[in-house]
Amino acid sequence: MKKNFPLIITFSAIMLFSFQCEEENPAERIVEGCIDPSKIKTDAACILLYDPVCGCDKKTYGNSCEANNAGVLTFTQGACN
Repeated sequence: MKKNFPLIITFSAIMLFSFQCEEENPAERIVEGCIDPSKIKTDAACILLYDPVCGCDKKTYGNSCEANNAGVLTFTQGACN
């Protein structure tokens, strides 16, 4: 078990960081009538369920929670083309 411990820690760290997203500046994404800056929540958490939605800013979000936290006012089910 002791020999596998470093491997388990390394694997756990890789899995944890593989779900991290690159932070972007929310002001760069504001599209008139599409993103409400007052609704942007940079510190809110969402479940890691992939159920993509296409925001009115033509960006695919992993799920509706992520779109809502990004301040997106409207989105449709499914990934953007």
